[in-house]
Formats: sequence, C-alpha cells, structure tokens
Amino acid sequence: MGKLIAYRLLFAVPQLLIISVVVFSLTYLIPGSPAAAILGTSATPDAIAQLEAQMGLDRPPVERFVEWFGGLLHGDLGTSYRAGVPVTDMLAQRVPATVSIVLGGMVVALLLGVGAGVFTGTRPGTVADRVVTGGTVLGLAIPEFWLGLLLTTVFAVKLGWVPILAWTPFTDDPLGWLRGIVLPSLALGVTGGAIIARQTRAATVSSLASPYVDTLTAAGVPRRVLVARYGVKNALVPVLASAGVTFAILIGVSFVVEKVFALPGLGSLMLTSVIGQDFPVVQGIVMITALMVIAVNLLLDIGYGLINPQARPQ
Repeated sequence: MGKLIAYRLLFAVPQLLIISVVVFSLTYLIPGSPAAAILGTSATPDAIAQLEAQMGLDRPPVERFVEWFGGLLHGDLGTSYRAGVPVTDMLAQRVPATVSIVLGGMVVALLLGVGAGVFTGTRPGTVADRVVTGGTVLGLAIPEFWLGLLLTTVFAVKLGWVPILAWTPFTDDPLGWLRGIVLPSLALGVTGGAIIARQTRAATVSSLASPYVDTLTAAGVPRRVLVARYGVKNALVPVLASAGVTFAILIGVSFVVEKVFALPGLGSLMLTSVIGQDFPVVQGIVMITALMVIAVNLLLDIGYGLINPQARPQ
C-alpha cells in the first residue's frame, strides 16, 4: 500500500502543474482589464494604465506566472484585486460551507446509491428492481436547484423543521451546523445517489452471476453471506470509480445549490470574482477545488487497492 500511495502522490504533482498553467492561462481569455473593471466605465486610459502598473499587470505573462506559482508552492494564492486582502484568508471563510455540503451530499449519495444498488442488484428483474431503477432515472433528471427549492418550500417554509437561512459554522454550534446542511446535502446527493445506484446494481448483478458464487452456493454458503462478503465487496470496485466522478460533479453543482440556500460558500465568491475580473480569487478557487478532487481520488485509489490487491504496484 505504501507504494500505491507514493505512486499516486507522485502522479498528483504533474496534475497540479498542468492545472496551474491552465488556470493562469484562462484568465487571459476573459475580455477586458481588471483595472478597467475596478475603475469603472468613466476611467481614462492613463488611469487604467497606471493602475495596471501598480497591480503588476503590465509585466510579461511568464514572469507573472512564475511569481504566482512560486507563491502557490508556499501556500500564498496572492491578493484580491478588489478586496485587497490575501486570497487564502477569503477562501478560509468560504471553504467550510462548500466542503460541508459537498461531503454531506457525498454521504447521501453513497447511502442512497449503494443501498439502492445492492437492493436491486440482488433482485434483478423483479418489480422492486424496476421501480427503484425507474426512480434512479427520475433522480438523474431532476435539476439540483429545483430539488433544493422544493425541499426548502416543504421542510423549511411549510413544515418549519429547519430554518430557511441556516448556515452555522461547525465550531459555533455543531447541531445547528448539521441542521443547516441537511437540505443542501439532500439536494446534492439525490443525483449522485442515482449515478452510484446504477453502477452498483450492474456490478452486483455481475458479481453474483460469477461462477464462484455458484460454487459457494453448492457448498452451502448462506445467501446473505454471499451477498455481504463476496457480492457487495467485489461490486465496490467499479463503484469507487463512479464515486470519484460523482464527487467532482457535486463540487460543480454545489456552487448552484449554495445560491438556492444562501450559503456563504465558494460559489457566490466565484461568481462575483469572475464578474469583477478578480483573477487571483478565481485562480485560488479553481486550485482549491482541484486539490479537493485530487485528494478524494487519492483516498478512493487507496480504497481500491485495499479491495483489489492486483491494483497495487509490485
């Protein structure tokens, strides 16, 4: 396992380098100048040029990238053009809300997906299988923002079980934090659960149809032991791959869900930063999300290696 972890960590280095180059380069595709966006439409060309010189925007792109990447290696994401504060401080205030609902959505997706997938995978062709599989199609079709509005209307407005604007930092009130992320996590997790459920069902059906299952059945191994110890374990191998894809999807969708539930996450900050051409903040958000995806995929690769010894480097 040590070799597997070392290999994945080593592979993450070129990934981050490529992502950093792409992120920095994409900012040049946005029309206009950050200095002009800050000064407004009435600014003169001389004033814009002067502010660009103060911000270092008149320097060659390669020089700016080397400086930015050097700071990135030391955990310095630069300074916001508009707020004038370190980007790391701004992200530190926003990351907890985004991470909370993404992880909550992932938990919901895994519980729904694996549970429904195993349930239908052990009953292929039955009425229950058709009903639950049809439900996964519905889960894939429902937009997350619409589901979030529906959940808010029913459980917050009509029933009053949770407050409408309910974000509370975990360090201030763990119970209040949990109440605040329940509905956003459900809105995020339903679609992810549908994706995982379909993958789990197919993998479970394939695993239980293997010849070794017939051998174990003939040997008198109980059905529940076959499902729990052999069928589900072997089915988790492809499920881990779909979980990694699902997590990346949840991060992107979370930006929309944050607006529905008025959460102070990265989504609203990303929107205002793109509109205001606050490039250091945009670059910082993209790098943080990339790091989260890489970290989760590393954990999934480790889990894959634990389940399947053949995946471990020799």
